[in-house]
Amino acid sequence: MSVTQPLTVTFRRALPADFPEVRRITRDAYLKAGHFAADHPYMGVLEDVEHRAEHAQVWVAEAAGKVVAAVTLTFAGEPYSEFAQDGELEFRMLAVDPAHQGGGVGRAVVREIVEHARGLPGIEAISITSATFMERAHAAL
Repeated sequence: MSVTQPLTVTFRRALPADFPEVRRITRDAYLKAGHFAADHPYMGVLEDVEHRAEHAQVWVAEAAGKVVAAVTLTFAGEPYSEFAQDGELEFRMLAVDPAHQGGGVGRAVVREIVEHARGLPGIEAISITSATFMERAHAAL
């Protein structure tokens, strides 16, 4: 009987060189899940990684040296925040590369976000932006 080892990811701030891969992963994940059609206006928001990085924090998860997931972190009052109150870190637009879905990447990213938030001064809670129809994504929570 083999024992599955927990997935190890490196969680770090995205660099501009990561943006094309973040764009691809986000687009592919949202399309595969059927959340939006390719021509839906929100897909343009998701694909504008440069804008997100300018007005929020884009983070990536790497496994075996490859970017496998991306997420946007934001705080109360910032342009990408929808729900965060003072003292909260908000995360949204979590996307796992479809080639790596089902292997624990989403859960690993959520764990990393929690650990990151614990180290931020003044942050006492985390808020999550997610649509009710994203049931599969909720399993990582």
